[in-house]
Amino acid sequence: DYRSRLELLEPQHKAPLQRLGFSYKRMGGFFLVILTIGLTIFAFLPRLPGYQLRSFPVSQPIALQEDFDNTRITNPGYVRGNSPGDPNGRGEGQGESTVMDENFYYGFNERINQNLRGQLKPKVVMRVRSQAEGFWRVLSFDRYLGQGWEISRNNESKTISRPSWSYQFYLPRNLLVGRTREVIQSYTVVADLPNLLPALSYPKELYFPTQEIAIDPEGTLRSPLNLREGITYTVISDVPYRDRGRLNTAQTNYPANIRNYYLDTPAAIRDKVQKRTEELLATSPQPLTTAYEKALFLAQALKQRYSVQPDLPPLKAKEDLVEAFLFRYNGGYPDHFSTALTIMLRSIGIPARLTAGFGPGQFNPFTGLYEVQNTDAYAVTEVYFPRNGWFAFDSIPGHELIPPSIEDYQTFSVLQQLWQWVAGWLPSPVTGFLNQIFGIVVGWVVFVLSWLLGLFSQGWVGAFAALLLAIGLGFLGWLSWRGWRRWQYRRWLSKLPPMERVYQQMVNALAQQGFPKHPAQTPLEYAHQARSQQPATRATAINDISQSYVRWRYGDQMPDLVQMKQQLRSVRKRRSK
Repeated sequence: DYRSRLELLEPQHKAPLQRLGFSYKRMGGFFLVILTIGLTIFAFLPRLPGYQLRSFPVSQPIALQEDFDNTRITNPGYVRGNSPGDPNGRGEGQGESTVMDENFYYGFNERINQNLRGQLKPKVVMRVRSQAEGFWRVLSFDRYLGQGWEISRNNESKTISRPSWSYQFYLPRNLLVGRTREVIQSYTVVADLPNLLPALSYPKELYFPTQEIAIDPEGTLRSPLNLREGITYTVISDVPYRDRGRLNTAQTNYPANIRNYYLDTPAAIRDKVQKRTEELLATSPQPLTTAYEKALFLAQALKQRYSVQPDLPPLKAKEDLVEAFLFRYNGGYPDHFSTALTIMLRSIGIPARLTAGFGPGQFNPFTGLYEVQNTDAYAVTEVYFPRNGWFAFDSIPGHELIPPSIEDYQTFSVLQQLWQWVAGWLPSPVTGFLNQIFGIVVGWVVFVLSWLLGLFSQGWVGAFAALLLAIGLGFLGWLSWRGWRRWQYRRWLSKLPPMERVYQQMVNALAQQGFPKHPAQTPLEYAHQARSQQPATRATAINDISQSYVRWRYGDQMPDLVQMKQQLRSVRKRRSK
């Protein structure tokens, strides 16, 4: 209205959006702020269980051209020497020096030779969508052969069929007394794999495109054909919670089927391994009385006292792997650590088996998928606890002591997974430094929270302390808010032209003194109102500042800033009562 009365029009060279006050820079800033806030909220939002409708991803039906042999495990990469051998790995001569295929993990067979040498060439083999992170278990071995393992009851595998109108297989259930959680996983194969189906522990339902599948006594799921690129299937597992208190109270009266298969140790090395195991347990600062604590301690002891030997020479024909690991080489290949831990536990009467599978892989927070590579495959030790089931321990240096389990699932785990994804792109020293800093911060936070909880739990004294703390925090919050508002106000003033800055400071000072300016009032109307409600000296100062502001704002006349600041100081002086 003022500009039109003074016939001051917007320059025609400006774009229409600019004449309306549109700023590409400001809008770009808004966009970045909104995007950042949105991604932050996304990271902190709780992930509620999905898959409420029982319709899961699965490939189109696959017709088989031959009968299903449920005892057959085919690993296309198993080689002996430099030429392909028996795909089942049933060949003799475990003492022979052999070469491992660079594309396929050697441990997915009915019988494995841990005297193999070589390294895998990294490549993505499957993508997994799961409600919880975990160790994608493939198969387990119960019989130790001196330089490898085998499944002793392979012939007892059972074939399970599904109805022709449904993809759903119902699997044998395990009776567990502990608390479990249903976890749904969908697997998409992107590279050739053996005919073994990765899954979290204790699967109860399977959605697979063939008419038949098989399951062996170790709980391994077998397909009639090798997994090839494009195959998708879904598994529903009842994963037990890893309750340390419950496992520490587990009984040790093992049933016959456990004693017969998971306590066997070669007689030639039994006494020697048992003595070494007891020596390690004796180094504990406090007595270890339960199987769970012993397994934890031994796994940690192997990490600390033995090392990975990448140039380990092949074992001789009659040489025992565990004996060489403990007493000759002081270490070995990563999977040798798991073999050693398994036999050490057996030597002191704790049932254990070797289990091979895939680590969780790299989580992609944007797709929500775990990208699993062939190099993520390794072996762990599983220990049996009566009525609670099998639980894994990882003794490989550089790995977590306990593989990802249901106890690690958190409602806000996406934030942690996002950091792990970011850390994967950073150099190792930087990641280690940041993890150390975060560890110190988290440690102090936990310490302070524990101390406060201990204080607040002390009856009336705790309640009084909590009340004082709440009052103090409230006061600090109020001071912080006022400081923040004051800083924001000063920052806003610093961006204004000098004359407008003086005028806005005057309006703000008068508002604090009980004389606010109505948004609909013009500067001159506000000055006119001040003549009847303010003392003459103050009203004159208000009028001078308002007139100067209008002449500068609408008439492009430069004011006397020194005089205006003096007038502002007179306005800021509070009236005496």
